[in-house]
Amino acid sequence: MKLTFNNKRISGILTVLPRNELKFDDEVENYNFPPAKSMKLKLAMGYNTHRLADSEVCASDLCIAGLDYLFQNELLDKNEIDALLFVSQSPDYFLPPTSNIIQGHYGMKQDMICMDINQGCAGYELGLIQAFMLLEQDSINRVVLLNADVLSSKVSKQDRNSYPLAGDAASVTIVEKNPTGSVIHCAIKMDGTGAFALMIPAGGFRMPCSAETAIMREDEDGNIRSLNQVIMKGDEIFNFVQREVPPMIEELLTKSGLNRDDIDWYMFHQPNRFMLNKLADTIGVDREKMPSNIVGLFGNASSVTVPTNISYNLGDKLCHNQYKLCLAGFGVGLTWAAIIMEVGQLRFNKMIEC
Repeated sequence: MKLTFNNKRISGILTVLPRNELKFDDEVENYNFPPAKSMKLKLAMGYNTHRLADSEVCASDLCIAGLDYLFQNELLDKNEIDALLFVSQSPDYFLPPTSNIIQGHYGMKQDMICMDINQGCAGYELGLIQAFMLLEQDSINRVVLLNADVLSSKVSKQDRNSYPLAGDAASVTIVEKNPTGSVIHCAIKMDGTGAFALMIPAGGFRMPCSAETAIMREDEDGNIRSLNQVIMKGDEIFNFVQREVPPMIEELLTKSGLNRDDIDWYMFHQPNRFMLNKLADTIGVDREKMPSNIVGLFGNASSVTVPTNISYNLGDKLCHNQYKLCLAGFGVGLTWAAIIMEVGQLRFNKMIEC
């Protein structure tokens, strides 16, 4: 599906990271593999350190830490927020919606929209698309997009397939109307036939958590996990990304009348360095223009990897310059999405710890 928007802009991005930093080298003994084999994986995938929230920290806590920072530094006025979008796969509760909880925490105005969106790896792009659609309305001028996940507690520490890349984080993105903004080109696709390639089997209504689902079992690859924890079929996800994402990017470039070199930065979701490098090669862009360092520094916090990528790798440059960015996310669902847009002259593009 192709979508086009006009007169919208991102005016600020804040990434919120937990202070707790764990190192891959210190976790090697957790895995049912020879240490030398695990260290080869570290080099190939780019694993190094990752940030994990304390067990009692929820996604809303990270969002509130970010909003507190913006309110206290007068970078955002809570009374000027017309819509609050919360994109996550680790909500505080089944119900009520986490976005309503955050709205109530600050006593925001009632004349606004709060919306929870259950989406993961492509959640930043999907959240932006939803924000752009809301801004089509005369009564909505500013949307706050919150992306947050604290899924590390749902990953087995004995799962070498998933735990080294697990990360927790949140981001706050301000999206607003811009009368002089350039055209924004978007694409999004979904394929639920592959939905079970990345999942947590137990914990919902289909399979409630129980003593049985908590039993730890070893799979054929030597990873040990329970049905209460993340199960990822890494080869299926890798093949899906390499097969489906490059054609989407090519189609979006064609639709926007651009070639690969016209894009200043390809700010993509970061599952691991190996996948990103292969993707850059397949698309035909320099690896330097598609940063792949986020998962090795902070971990894979699902949809938050894209704003983290922007905050860390571009920083203050985006406050003083304008760049043509291609954003893309791909994974759980299966869902893949991309956006080409001008981003720059931001009020803020920061990272904080909490």
